[in-house]
Amino acid sequence: MADINSAGMPLAGNPYPITRSELIPAQRYYDETFYRAEVEHLWPHVWQMACRLETIPNVGDWVEYTNVGKSVLVVRTKDGVKAYQNHCRHRGVPIAGGSGNAHGNCAKSGFICPFHGWRWNMDGESTFVYGKQLFSDDLLDQGELALKPVRCETWGGCAFINHDMNAPSLKDSMGPVLDRLDAHGMSNVRSEWWFATELPANWKIAMEAFMEGYHVMMTHPQLQRSVPGLYNARYGNETGGIGLPIDPDQTVEDNIRAQIDNLKLLGSGMAGMVHAKEIEIAEQLGPDNPDLQLPPTVAEAVPVWFGLVQDAIARKLKERGENVPDLNAVCVSDPVNAVEYLFPHYFLLPFFTSYASYRIRPLGPEKCLFEIWSLTHFPEGQEPEPPMEPTVLPYDSQDFPMIPRQDYSNIPIQQKGLHSEGFEFMRLAKDVEGLISNYQRLIDAYIAGEPGAKLAAANRKLGGNFDGPILDLEI
Repeated sequence: MADINSAGMPLAGNPYPITRSELIPAQRYYDETFYRAEVEHLWPHVWQMACRLETIPNVGDWVEYTNVGKSVLVVRTKDGVKAYQNHCRHRGVPIAGGSGNAHGNCAKSGFICPFHGWRWNMDGESTFVYGKQLFSDDLLDQGELALKPVRCETWGGCAFINHDMNAPSLKDSMGPVLDRLDAHGMSNVRSEWWFATELPANWKIAMEAFMEGYHVMMTHPQLQRSVPGLYNARYGNETGGIGLPIDPDQTVEDNIRAQIDNLKLLGSGMAGMVHAKEIEIAEQLGPDNPDLQLPPTVAEAVPVWFGLVQDAIARKLKERGENVPDLNAVCVSDPVNAVEYLFPHYFLLPFFTSYASYRIRPLGPEKCLFEIWSLTHFPEGQEPEPPMEPTVLPYDSQDFPMIPRQDYSNIPIQQKGLHSEGFEFMRLAKDVEGLISNYQRLIDAYIAGEPGAKLAAANRKLGGNFDGPILDLEI
């Protein structure tokens, strides 16, 4: 084997490293060797969102989490949530599940291997070996027979697993973004629905489609048209852009109507991101409300109106018994971005008190499993039964909310375009597509085997980097 690949890149460990932060080699999204480098050097060392905690509410409840060929059982025990490698210590057969979305309760029967009937309890201890007299004593040592533990930590209503027992903790890896999201009530939300689809695209292409708002003008024109000033001011007012420039003669009333329309579009387009109950409260503060008192200029009126809406949402949902935060207070003390990423495969879209959450897992170099949850608060005792498995749809299904449906129209064709002859690199805008570069260079650092503390320090810089610049990650 040659020491360099056809593009002149070194092969040792990473066949397509990033040599300039604004240029991402196209082969990283389809090359089998690069994919294997991720499987071997990235996924065994990162924190992965394994399940929503409401799917394992009772002692003995378990779910199976699978990724890149590894199956893990996440179990609610008397001592908290634990995780184990899903294989029989006898001959390697999965002791539960095997389908990737399996779940059950092991409180009474434990885990029973379907091949020879060996058993384990919820704490991973061996409780039964059929015909144990047939084996040498040293092969049946209790320590050796115990299920192999997987690191497991809980945060934000989820269980996270890590196959690396020496990796920095979840908190050390993610940093202050966890505290900011906690302040916004992340740990109190529950899932309303859960969708999934298989996309014919590399997992990173699917992730990166949501790392900037630069694509809104063309991909989500309904959002651009509703509040063009918001997007044009951030990304450019060039002739040819969709949506009219800011009209200096626009009235406060018209602007407030546009803001409400935008909330409706976000609600219908993303469901959990802006919940119907929040839109209902916002509409009560529309321009026709005789008690609404706003400053005379648009620049002053819109922020005041949003403050009134956030106050009303927090107050009225609390009156219903929902444990929501004081939105105006946390927006000052713990501001969050429109999208917050938890490297490598989980991200959240917060707005008022509800969220959309996404998880993406590779199914090969050019295929991934894409999941979406709608998360919101409920009064205590009125929580609905959680979805235990996703509703799996074709990626072009009209049953998906509008915004992901529009993104799904781009992602598969982008994957095809990356194979085009002469397309060597993705060219990134250094000021608003920086998160893509930062993500990719952190992946390179994992492949290179950088120390865990150094990886965690770089990872922490990704919090709040949506729509942000390329950063010096010091890796």
